[in-house]
Amino acid sequence: MTGRPLAGRITLVTGASRGLGRAAALALAEAGSHIVAVARTVGGLEELDDDIRRIGGEATLVPLDLKDGNAIDRLGAILFERWGRIDGVLGNAAVLGVITPLAHLSVKAWDEALAVNVTANWRLLRSMDPLLRLSPAGRALFITSGAAQSARPYWGAYSITKAALEAMVKTYAGEHARTTTRANLLDPGPLRTAMRARAMPGEDPMTLREPSAVTPRIVEMLSPSFDANGTVYDVLAETNRIPA
Repeated sequence: MTGRPLAGRITLVTGASRGLGRAAALALAEAGSHIVAVARTVGGLEELDDDIRRIGGEATLVPLDLKDGNAIDRLGAILFERWGRIDGVLGNAAVLGVITPLAHLSVKAWDEALAVNVTANWRLLRSMDPLLRLSPAGRALFITSGAAQSARPYWGAYSITKAALEAMVKTYAGEHARTTTRANLLDPGPLRTAMRARAMPGEDPMTLREPSAVTPRIVEMLSPSFDANGTVYDVLAETNRIPA
């Protein structure tokens, strides 16, 4: 892709202060989009804003805990008042949860994984849906994982919530089959992030790709020219794991 394919567009990115979310926000800004950067850490958002301005982009910073569903609803209202639409949503924020047998998983850890990985994304879709419909080409993209399919032992909270996320996004995509809004998922594979380090403490991080390695695909899937709907794109396999 060449030029600035997202010029004039407004894209919301969750988990934007670090890791893949930060790399994606920078790439989307470089492609021309105004970034609505959502994260809990103010310091990380301010550093992101500095970097976006350095490349000539613009951002609106939103310190927000995604477990606060009412705050997500208020954000939707604020975005409507300011722009009257949203062109793209990147649902990136997630928690790993506790790696342990399902029978040993605490209620607190289970509830948090569901709250962040599933419910927050549902609230995000619920709040942003009217704004995506008002865009000439609304695009929603959510980050998933191969764990959604592998049902890996001891990874129950993460695997189950990612599988639920995939079902939710594909359902939403089907509901938009006859509109100009499109919704898809991206499985980036292993990346050099803090979450990966917690999941695989003995792994050499230098053997992993930087998050920026997958951002060109994110930019493409959030571009108005990308018309696929209800797909799960597997970056490592370079194919749609689940066809539309």
